[in-house]
Amino acid sequence: MDKKSIYPHRFLPYFLIAPQILITFVFFIWPAGVALKQAFLISDPFGGESEFVWFEIFEILFEGDQYLNSFARTLGFSFATVFLSMSIGLLMAVLINRTIRYKRLTRTITILPYAMAPAIAGILWMFLFHPTFGSIGYFLNNVLGFEWNPTLNESHAFILVIIAASWKQISYNFVFFTAGLQAIPKSILEAAVIDGAGPIKRFWSIIFPLLSPTLFFLMIMNMIYSFFDTFGIIHTTTEGGPGGATNILVYKVYTDGFVGLDLGQSAAQSVILMILTIFITIFQFKFIEKKVNYL
Repeated sequence: MDKKSIYPHRFLPYFLIAPQILITFVFFIWPAGVALKQAFLISDPFGGESEFVWFEIFEILFEGDQYLNSFARTLGFSFATVFLSMSIGLLMAVLINRTIRYKRLTRTITILPYAMAPAIAGILWMFLFHPTFGSIGYFLNNVLGFEWNPTLNESHAFILVIIAASWKQISYNFVFFTAGLQAIPKSILEAAVIDGAGPIKRFWSIIFPLLSPTLFFLMIMNMIYSFFDTFGIIHTTTEGGPGGATNILVYKVYTDGFVGLDLGQSAAQSVILMILTIFITIFQFKFIEKKVNYL
């Protein structure tokens, strides 16, 4: 039976949703429209004259190795961040869900990093891993004898930003995995125990398939996070360096537009980034959602 809401005045529903529509228009649709228009214009750095050049800016972008390298670097960074944050979040949720004592306290402490801004998370991890004054950096260099230096070594810098971005997102994944685990009927798990299934077999045969809706949702949200919400982490840890090793697409949009004052290329890159995210999301819905078990 369909449920129909009844309002005392016919304009009340439009009045209630008006703030959300206004916010969406001002902070998303209008900037996206301006970026799309700017992607087809070449302007002088001071915003004076502009010339409509069709797809010339996009052609320039894909002709150079710098943008293609940033593109590949972003894909590697995103997949590594999604895999690490989701794997550790799931592992922590399973372990804490089995804990009997101090379960509520443990969950609260685990969720705390999610309240931290990405820029603060980046500063925190840079302080820990800095080769001169970081405690972990000191341990790696002086105790283990490993020449760790993310300020000069490209691979070390890339690993550092992946660790910082993954750590920031683990608590978010942990919350949803915990909710998903608690929604699994205990009767199914008890029946599996009676049939002699061990913990590992119960996890892969029952728990993991029943968590597939949560996994699918988190996969999309984590991919969007790694593409757009990691700017603060990159900016406070490496500023895209050394040698552009951590200059992923979202940070390149900033450096080209606000540092290099090349507004056309910056706008074109933001359009490509938005199209890439939409394409990956559609791909996930079309091919991966078929394997999701909604009970």
